[in-house]
Amino acid sequence: MSQAKTLPTAHIEALEGEIAKTVLMPGDPLRAKFIAENFLEDVTQFNGVRNMLGFTGTYKGVRVSVMGSGMGAASIGIYSYELFAFYGVENIIRVGTAGGLGGGVELKDVVIGMGACTDSNFLYQFEFAGHYAPIANYELLAAAVESAKELGTKVKVGNIMTSDVFYNDHSTAYDSWIKMGVLAVEMEAAALYSNAVNLGKRALAILTVSDMPLTGEATTAEERQTTFTEMLTVGLETAAKFG
Repeated sequence: MSQAKTLPTAHIEALEGEIAKTVLMPGDPLRAKFIAENFLEDVTQFNGVRNMLGFTGTYKGVRVSVMGSGMGAASIGIYSYELFAFYGVENIIRVGTAGGLGGGVELKDVVIGMGACTDSNFLYQFEFAGHYAPIANYELLAAAVESAKELGTKVKVGNIMTSDVFYNDHSTAYDSWIKMGVLAVEMEAAALYSNAVNLGKRALAILTVSDMPLTGEATTAEERQTTFTEMLTVGLETAAKFG
């Protein structure tokens, strides 16, 4: 894997200095656009390659960027690596959606991923002799919990699960994860956490429960794109603490 590259990269067209030290990363690039238009001031767009939109602006006077990550470990693996390794980004806060599993999690709850179990082969590249446990950065985690308290937003903090599979053919695939206390399933956090640790950076996932795989309850695509403001505000307030 390449360790040095002249800007811009193969996937991000930003020039040096156009991306803030802290980046919020929703999976959906249109959610990145929504955040930029509704929460940030003095916004400029720094990326449009493959329509993976990226913007930089200010939140409460603090410079913050927001960029889509795409779906899955492979996609966020590329974008987070380039942001960390080539653009000097120090903090990435994933603000995304997840399927609620255990721990009393309900639709539209906000879940903060302290750890991220996974069935993905993304971690294979690191050649562990055993099984690595990807975890969030404690400073970001503590700041997010503090921000949620300040906002009066209830959050559930615990283990989440990063899966490579959205439509799982195995009907009991989540049973063991639920038994072991996993709160929610998503598709990116384990790769993000692993990249961050490998590169000496910080990462955190703040998630809104968009569906309940075991019951079939779900939010609409429009709700997922535009109405998860509690999660977004917690993420932005956390970002502001690292400005």
